[in-house]
Amino acid sequence: MLSLRTILMALCLVLPASASAQAAETEYRTGNDAESGLRNSDGTAGQIWYDVSRVVDGDTFWVDDGSVKGMKVRLIGINAPEPRNNGTRPKAFFGTESTIYLQRLLKDKKVRLEYDISRHDRYGRTLAYAYLEDGTFINAHLVRNGYATVMTVPPNVKHQQTFTELAAKARRQNKGLWKGDPSAK
Repeated sequence: MLSLRTILMALCLVLPASASAQAAETEYRTGNDAESGLRNSDGTAGQIWYDVSRVVDGDTFWVDDGSVKGMKVRLIGINAPEPRNNGTRPKAFFGTESTIYLQRLLKDKKVRLEYDISRHDRYGRTLAYAYLEDGTFINAHLVRNGYATVMTVPPNVKHQQTFTELAAKARRQNKGLWKGDPSAK
């Protein structure tokens, strides 16, 4: 009969190899494991991809995280015009266009979320930088094309300089919201 020590030694050899093989694959997930620390075999963070379920406006959308309600994501570092009157914030110039643009960009897509210092805002939304499977950095893409402006809220400032440079270029090139609103010039 095998001793307990022999069995434990065998498990120590088998389990890490199995875990490494499983973690080595980048998985497309819809689960509550965004914070699980999924790691690839080389120690890098695994990539979790979420299906986009709907777009709220030009800087906010929902993803399917496996929960009943889903996860509401607010893009960090940018602000898109409001598409409708919302509490104390009135409908803004280019709000509808910005929302439609994000809807088309995210239609039938998966996103990977990257976080900064603060993970949630006071409304409970997940604050994130978002990337498409083709590598498109969504936050930067919206600013570069004039569908959003820069809105820096410390401590989430990782890409502040990039967004500021992209916004200045979009404004000089009269892209998106910069092309039609006389008060924006």
